[in-house]
Amino acid sequence: MSMMLMIHPDKCTGCRNCELACSMEHEGSFRPKASRVHVYTWEREGFSVPMMCQQCKDPACVAVCMPKAMHRNPANGQVELDADKCIGCKMCVQACPFGCASWDFQGLQILKCDTCDGSPSCAAICPTHALEWVEDTVSAQARKRSFATKLKNAFSEV
Repeated sequence: MSMMLMIHPDKCTGCRNCELACSMEHEGSFRPKASRVHVYTWEREGFSVPMMCQQCKDPACVAVCMPKAMHRNPANGQVELDADKCIGCKMCVQACPFGCASWDFQGLQILKCDTCDGSPSCAAICPTHALEWVEDTVSAQARKRSFATKLKNAFSEV
């Protein structure tokens, strides 16, 4: 069974532990700018949401990647980045509608969630379980779509 990261924004406190865990896992240091997950906070509304690759059904990042560094892994269905093929053109960064592919100016590399090879450190460290590593079921997909709709509506009201 394939797995997915489930986001529960109603549980997120904005502590940003997920960013620290991610940067430590991938870069060996606490450097939130090098994290593959970013917590966005709306202070006035008292609302925070962790965002990482949404594993889009039809990913724009894959469509624009000429060297095919960004691709869907047929074995697990995840959108992945092959750093060896990446030429650093940043087209994926521009194409991602969620801003989940980013450019690391210090490491000179594309940053994109790789789910820590099936054991995401962000979900493991989250004290409120706002991030969970769950089986990719029909009900999980429905919850993910519901969250996406709520998030889209929140942005369109601004």
